[in-house]
Amino acid sequence: MKPTRLNLFITLLFCCAFSSFAQKTVSPWPESGNINKPWTRWWWMGSAVDKPNLKKSLIDFYKAGIGGVEITPIYGVKGEEHNFIDYLSPKWMEMLDYTIHVADSLHMQVDMVLGTGWPYGGSQVTLPHAATKLIVQKYVLKKNETINKNIAIDSSKEKIPAELLYVVAYGSDGQYVNLTDQLRKNKINSKDKGIEGASIALPNQSEPDKLNWKATKTDYTIYAVFSGKTGQQVKRAAPGGKGFTLDHYSQEAFNAYVVPFNTVFKGREGKIRAIFNDSFEVYGTDFTPDFFEEFKALRGYDLKKQLPLLLNETDNETGNRIRSDYRQTIGDLLLHKFDESWTKWAHSKNFKTKLQAHGSPGNLIDLYASADIPECETFGSMPFDIPGFRREKEDIREGDADPVMLKFSSSAAHISGKNLVSSETFTWLREHFKTALSQCKPEVEDLMLNGVNHVFLHGSTYSPTRAVWPGWQFYAAVNFNANNSIWEDAPALFSYIANCQSLLQQGKSDNEILLYWPIFDTWDKYHKGDLFFQFKIHSLSEWLYETSFYNTTKSLIKKGYGVDFISDNFIAEAKVINGKIILPGGSFKSLVIPSCKKMPLGTLQKLIELQKAGASIIFEGLPESVPGFNDYKKQEQQLQNLLTANKEQLKPTSDILKALENAQIYPETLVETGLKFTRRTIDGEKIYYLVNHTPTTIDTFIPIQIGNKEVIILDPLTREYGNAIVDKKTNTTLVKIKIEPGQSYFLKTENTASQKKWNYYEPTANAIPLKGHWKITFDKGGPQLPANATVSNLESWTKLSAQAEAFSGTATYTLDFDNPNPKTDYWTLNLGDVRESAKVWLNNEFIGTAWSVPYQLHLKKLKSGKNTLKVQVTNLSANRIRDKELKGEEWKIFYEINMVDKDYKKFDATKWNPTPSGLLGPVTITPLKQQN
Repeated sequence: MKPTRLNLFITLLFCCAFSSFAQKTVSPWPESGNINKPWTRWWWMGSAVDKPNLKKSLIDFYKAGIGGVEITPIYGVKGEEHNFIDYLSPKWMEMLDYTIHVADSLHMQVDMVLGTGWPYGGSQVTLPHAATKLIVQKYVLKKNETINKNIAIDSSKEKIPAELLYVVAYGSDGQYVNLTDQLRKNKINSKDKGIEGASIALPNQSEPDKLNWKATKTDYTIYAVFSGKTGQQVKRAAPGGKGFTLDHYSQEAFNAYVVPFNTVFKGREGKIRAIFNDSFEVYGTDFTPDFFEEFKALRGYDLKKQLPLLLNETDNETGNRIRSDYRQTIGDLLLHKFDESWTKWAHSKNFKTKLQAHGSPGNLIDLYASADIPECETFGSMPFDIPGFRREKEDIREGDADPVMLKFSSSAAHISGKNLVSSETFTWLREHFKTALSQCKPEVEDLMLNGVNHVFLHGSTYSPTRAVWPGWQFYAAVNFNANNSIWEDAPALFSYIANCQSLLQQGKSDNEILLYWPIFDTWDKYHKGDLFFQFKIHSLSEWLYETSFYNTTKSLIKKGYGVDFISDNFIAEAKVINGKIILPGGSFKSLVIPSCKKMPLGTLQKLIELQKAGASIIFEGLPESVPGFNDYKKQEQQLQNLLTANKEQLKPTSDILKALENAQIYPETLVETGLKFTRRTIDGEKIYYLVNHTPTTIDTFIPIQIGNKEVIILDPLTREYGNAIVDKKTNTTLVKIKIEPGQSYFLKTENTASQKKWNYYEPTANAIPLKGHWKITFDKGGPQLPANATVSNLESWTKLSAQAEAFSGTATYTLDFDNPNPKTDYWTLNLGDVRESAKVWLNNEFIGTAWSVPYQLHLKKLKSGKNTLKVQVTNLSANRIRDKELKGEEWKIFYEINMVDKDYKKFDATKWNPTPSGLLGPVTITPLKQQN
């Protein structure tokens, strides 16, 4: 048929209509991959793994929604010794290869630790390369007295021999004498045969460090400096992995450490996604054999001449300055000799690195940023004001997940240009067998609100099918695997995390403010004279709380500003373009300097340079001096001259919030409703993650700091989405939102509405209780299935019988009820108190999984007449383990720490009361109508 103008017009019209329809039906949810999903730390106990059970475990993970595993070999199980596999042996590498093969087939990925247990160390670490400590012995010598003795370590105090490095004397008149050369005269080559082969007299080899020296002019104190060993062994080591922990400040030690890995990874480059390094738990390691040489190169003076000031036991300015230099040097060596070398080595194998820097004795921002994926951690339980959220005191240990602490890792990622920020998640969230999925949700939300977008569960223990329930268990909760009853509905939690991370990995973080971390104020403190200072999450009161930095961070976040932290090193890298501060990771509108006492001269010079180039640099206070000892009086004068010369430019503000608004940097005032948020930017649009951890429903228009926008609401719990009702302003957009306690939404801006309208509902009447005879059928679990029951009043199934009290698993509640209002098209089902999660069917149609507070699901039109509600509830494993222990059935069969409770005392479930289980209600339905 010959085409006509009419035919062409109709075809074009149809194509345009189809194209428009197609655009409107494209989901705003990003395509999901394994990086979006949560990953898990996978404990290989004794590395007693085999191919069938590896495959089964990985398939379990895949089906549940886990995207990858991080292999950590640890101590083994008693009775399984014949199955132990030595770390890095051919058999071990065969198991690793098989794991990677199966993971690849499931579109999963594999990370691993570069060692066993933690921290780094093992059989390849020889004593010279083991973690090192400074040992100093003092000898007091009066004028005209002579010392004539072998300078050696007191063996009653040090089990491991220490190497004598230096002997120096300090006179009461200030004189310094280096006696080291006198000792070296004793150390001649025993193979030397003298002139023309004649024998020579050798010094007494039983006293190789004998010092014979007279104090002729004044009184002296002699300092003997030794390089000692901490003796620390790898914690929780697996077979083949036992040995000394590594000296983390020595390039030579690191190079030796990776030799066996160079061998086994040949031909396996790129097979592992990333290698992991846990939090810095190398205790008391304040030295490395070349420390004095490294110190002189970095700090510019000979530390041996200042030992009395370094080691004095008084809190004084000069001593503190030298100790600050010492601590800074330790941090520099850790960064340059280990962390950066580690990442460079990994890249040579086509691996990424994933690092927990907390606990390190260095600048956390620089250390986190040295890795491809910075990782923070949570430890314990945090409080939340969500109604119905349970936090029983007897089951928790107080948490360390302070939002400010969490931001060190995400800040490092944001300023250095790393897209992923991971977290060790849920460590000791509750007592063993007592963690509910509902208790996980707000904890992981706080992580994501503070920049985490790559969650790692802590953790999952490999447990073969031959292991009797509860299977193999790591000593620290939570255990996420198929032996734990919460695994039944864990896919709903994992789906929620994956939905959130699919958006939180989009674009870039959109924090606008940088906040300087004045680390030298911490390094400059006395700290009881300790040279080794760790920035630990478990001791925030020692270095973070009650500092101006902490207080300013909290006030900015409370006001609604997005904040990232910055170090001196990253300030040195900063540039200014069009008034914005440019870093490797992106641009920022302002840099805030909290009140601090010490600031390097170079940092102040750079800040002035940035400010003159057009950057907004806001000082809350001005530094008083420079850190460190070398030539500090001269530098201090230079700093004061700079402050004077730039007096007007550097005038500190007494109101940081007003100063930011004067710079036209505005907060997100939506926080005034009580909502928490984080914000990202992608292609000129904004993505907001909003969470309601308050006790009240927030039902209002909230402002977002971007003008004239349409906004899509996305529910990460259900994957529902739609365009919100908005009120457009020039600089802001008001978004209508209704968000209940415990709920979260994403907002995504766009220029033109692209989706169906978001459904807003409001109740038309009070909640209606569902009453009648509930039939309870026990479906699966153990130790045995209790008898079925029928109840009219909902209460814990533990009250039904002794068998039900001991039972952990899944039971189905079924109720027939009449439609109370056939004219109503929409309902909310509220299950009340659920212990602990529930799948729901209405009239044999699956509705969804209720696993978090509030335990409610949206229902559409009920059938006229009778309707059938089926609720399949899964409880915790607590009652089953309690019953097992009451019966005297031993299951704690592990080496090393075996099993402890949350307080690291002997685990004893016989002391527990039965844990409420099942559907406790009240179950109600509420009639709704659409508001829009």
